[in-house]
Amino acid sequence: MRRAIDLYRRLIVVQLQSQLQYRVAFVLEIAINFFILSLFFVSLVLVLERFKSVGGWVLGEVAFLYGLAEMGLRIAQLLFDGFRDGLFAERIRTGQFDQLLLRPVSPTLQVFGSQLRLRMLGHILQGVAIFVIALNLADIVWTWPKLLYLPLVVLSLVLFFGAFFIIGATITFWTVQPVEAINIFTFGGGEMMAYPMHIYPQWIRRFFTFIVPAIFLNYYPALFFLDKPDPFNLPPFAPFLAPPAGLLVFAAALAFWQFGLKHYQSTGS
Repeated sequence: MRRAIDLYRRLIVVQLQSQLQYRVAFVLEIAINFFILSLFFVSLVLVLERFKSVGGWVLGEVAFLYGLAEMGLRIAQLLFDGFRDGLFAERIRTGQFDQLLLRPVSPTLQVFGSQLRLRMLGHILQGVAIFVIALNLADIVWTWPKLLYLPLVVLSLVLFFGAFFIIGATITFWTVQPVEAINIFTFGGGEMMAYPMHIYPQWIRRFFTFIVPAIFLNYYPALFFLDKPDPFNLPPFAPFLAPPAGLLVFAAALAFWQFGLKHYQSTGS
């Protein structure tokens, strides 16, 4: 384990050094990404200024959902970028992945540490900024359980979204092409989780409750933090299912990844 951590650290340091060679361009890119993504939140603010609420949730409460989901998605996008389906499919087609298999190091670790785009920090900062705004707008009564649970919810979201980056990469073992449908669960999932779950049709709610447990990663924890009633009358422990739900999806993704590795056949490139 110590050797794996040290190797991952070295892989990341090399990437950081290369990306920080042009620091002005690096800072400008982060700022531009932050500004562009902030426009999406501005549009949400304008909508709520007009309609006052979404499903009975006011701006601060929706911003809480939005910021929480955005932080989880963007941190996962930063950490699991090596599994990005487009990038990984290119490695499969060109035979670069075969080179990883020849090295005496876990291919999972190599892929995990192969890509870290620092410009994604602009995306993460945007999520943090929205979350800070939400904390100022929403009337949250903070307690020790809430303070201790918040980092676990963010970590669970990171594992949840990271799992789908891994699943997308694994599918390319067979398709050799990026699978755009996986974006329904990553970027589309982030957008969906940014709004109260009770505003969606029943079939969507059931799918993201019993098939993909996204409802327990953001919506139910938000009910706990915001002291809002549960419109679906699930058991009282439902708001605290974020860690097991995130771990369950992530473990399933890793198992699928190992299955893909076991049955991988080179493209011959």
